[in-house]
Amino acid sequence: MTLASSHRSVLQALLVGTALFFSSSTLAQAQETPPEPAPQGEVVPPAALPPPAEEKEKEKEKSKPWYESIRLRGYTQVRYNRLPSFRVNDSLINDQGDRFLGKDTGFGIRRARLVIFGDVHPHVSIYLQPDFASVIGDQYNVAVMRDWYADIFVDAKKEFRFRVGQSKVPFGFENLQSSQNRLALDRNDAINSALKDERDVGVFFYWAPSHIRERFKYLVDSGLKGSGDYGVVGLGVYNGQTANRAERNNSPHAVARVSYPFLFGSQYVEVGTGAYYGRFNLSAAPRDDAAYALARGPNMVDARAIVSLMVYPQPLGFQAEYNIGRGPSVGSFPDEALLIDSRNLHGGYAQLMYKLDGVVGVSLIPYVRGTLYKGGKKFETNAPLYDVRELELGAEWQIWKALELTAAYVIADRTSSRYPYEQEQGHVTRLQLQFNY
Repeated sequence: MTLASSHRSVLQALLVGTALFFSSSTLAQAQETPPEPAPQGEVVPPAALPPPAEEKEKEKEKSKPWYESIRLRGYTQVRYNRLPSFRVNDSLINDQGDRFLGKDTGFGIRRARLVIFGDVHPHVSIYLQPDFASVIGDQYNVAVMRDWYADIFVDAKKEFRFRVGQSKVPFGFENLQSSQNRLALDRNDAINSALKDERDVGVFFYWAPSHIRERFKYLVDSGLKGSGDYGVVGLGVYNGQTANRAERNNSPHAVARVSYPFLFGSQYVEVGTGAYYGRFNLSAAPRDDAAYALARGPNMVDARAIVSLMVYPQPLGFQAEYNIGRGPSVGSFPDEALLIDSRNLHGGYAQLMYKLDGVVGVSLIPYVRGTLYKGGKKFETNAPLYDVRELELGAEWQIWKALELTAAYVIADRTSSRYPYEQEQGHVTRLQLQFNY
C-alpha cells in the first residue's frame, strides 16, 4: 500500500465519522426539544364550523313566510239563566251585560271568539278577533269584529309600541281583563258604561320595561286573573262613539292610564289610575208618550277618572275600582226626566275571591262582588239614567285547562234596559260552561 492511498483511507474514515456524529446529535436534539406550539389566536375559518342550533333556528325563522308565524286560539261560553231562584223577576233586564236574562230564554252562546295573532315582522304583530255570538236587534249569533289592530314596536326590546286599529281602550282594569279570565259572568255597569264593548278605533301608545311585560304575561298565564299587557303607561286618541260605530263629530276622545304590578311580600298587587275626555254625539228619539229632547245640542261632554286596585288571589284576593265623571244622561224625575244633557255620574265595584289550587281539578275560585252605579248609559237610546245595586255570589271551577264551569247567584235592584226604564228587583241563578282552545 502506497502512502497516498493510505492518506485517502484515513481521510474517508474521518469524513464518515464526522457525518455520523452530526446526524446523531441532530436526532438527539430533536428528541429532547418539545415541538413548537401552533401560533396563538389562529382561528379556524367559520365555514369549517357547524352553525350553533340557535343560529340555525334564527335563520329558519327569518326564512319563514309571515303567514307561518300566525297562530289561532279562542274560547266559547254557553249559558243557562233559568235555574230556580228565591225571587224571579222576568222584567229584570240587562242588555249591556247578558241578553239571556228575562222571560222566554233558554240556553245561549254568550261568546264565541276566535283570535288570529302573530308576528308578521320583527317590529310588527297583528291581532284579529271576531265574535260569532253577538246580538243585533233580535238576531242572535251574528259575527261582529271585536279587535283588529297591529302593534308596531319602536325598539328591539319591544318596550315601546303603537297600537293602531280597533282595540280595547285603556280605561280601568276589568274593562281590559278578558272575559275568558274574568270571574264574574259580566262586567260591572259602573266602569263598563264608559265604553260599550270596551273598544273603539284609534291610535294608542304603550310603554313598559321588558321585565314588567313578562310580569303582565305571568299574571294571565298563571291563572291569577291578570288584565294583560296594556303597558305601565298608556296614552291614546280614539273616535269616542264606541266600537263598530261611525264617528259622528270631529272631536276625538283622549285617554291616559298608568298601572303598575309589584310584589308586596309574596303577593302580587297592581294599582292604577286613568282618565279620558271627549265629546259624545247623541240624538234624541221622542216617543208618543215621552218627548225626549236635547238640553243644549248633540255634542256632550263625556269625561271620567278612575282608580283601580288588584290584589291577586294567592290565595286570598281583592279587586276594586271606582270612577267619577260626567256623561250624557236624562235627568231625574220629575223636572228633567226627558231632557238629555251631560250630567254627573259615579260608581264602582269591590270583589273578594279565594283561589284553591289542586283541590278538585286545576283550581276552584269562589267569589263575591258588589256593584253600585248612578249615571247614564250614553250608547243606549236617549241615554237612560241608571241606578244599579247588585250583589253576585259565585264560584269558578277550572276542571281542566280547556274546560271551566261557573255558577253565580245574583241579587239585583237595577234600572231595566227596556223602555220605560222602570226600577226592578229580582234574583237570577246562572250557569256557564266555557271551553278554551
